[in-house]
Amino acid sequence: MRLPVIEGIIRRRILLNYRVDPRVMQPLLPQPFRPKLHAGFAIVGVCLIRLEKIRPLGWPSLMGIASENAAHRVAVEWDAGAETREGVFIPRRDTNSLLNHYAGGRIFPGEHHFADFTVRDRNGHIGFRMISHDRLVKTELRASEATVLPQGSVFASPAEASAFFEPGCVGWSACKDPQHLDGLRLKTYEWAVRPLAVEIVRSSFFADPTMFPAGSVEFDHALLMRDIRHEWHSEGRMLVRPSRSIQA
Repeated sequence: MRLPVIEGIIRRRILLNYRVDPRVMQPLLPQPFRPKLHAGFAIVGVCLIRLEKIRPLGWPSLMGIASENAAHRVAVEWDAGAETREGVFIPRRDTNSLLNHYAGGRIFPGEHHFADFTVRDRNGHIGFRMISHDRLVKTELRASEATVLPQGSVFASPAEASAFFEPGCVGWSACKDPQHLDGLRLKTYEWAVRPLAVEIVRSSFFADPTMFPAGSVEFDHALLMRDIRHEWHSEGRMLVRPSRSIQA
């Protein structure tokens, strides 16, 4: 079943970004993907996103739903004929929405694991905690809005980081069939990010030494978006060749 165009508001979107040795990242990706590099590193992370007023395009906003969601993602490139395309590979999605959980992989692209979210977002300060019901994934964040990236980031400025992520608007999500990925395109009516000053960040996913050996992955920076009108468009399915998948 093809998803109709969905519209709504991205009330809050946080990108927790890590840099990874590309020699470690490549074997974890299904073919035809390869890591999209910046300063010699693969860039991976978690997208923590609160969606509101989500409904089919043209429906009244009062009929929309809200949810907290997390998507583990890898910035990737691949070749389509003579053209190089880019997007994100999403090995894991989590949500607090029963609708997303049960419809994911059936009506909505990608499997959605059910999870508990605790979020405090006041006066520019954000506290976030997510624990999946299968206890395989935990993410924690404490941060405040800022104007500059942290020292040591491989990105020179927020504008450089924004330019890296903006073209990656197509997400390819893992599903039960390891030979197929579900595609979803994000269309935003505007694109504006700001940095976060991070006090605490923990991700059990990227701390897993069976996928990411010690020293191969390091937190780089976090970005924040707020109040973005957007649409979701189905991209259908992609046939892939499974490798040592990082699907949880």
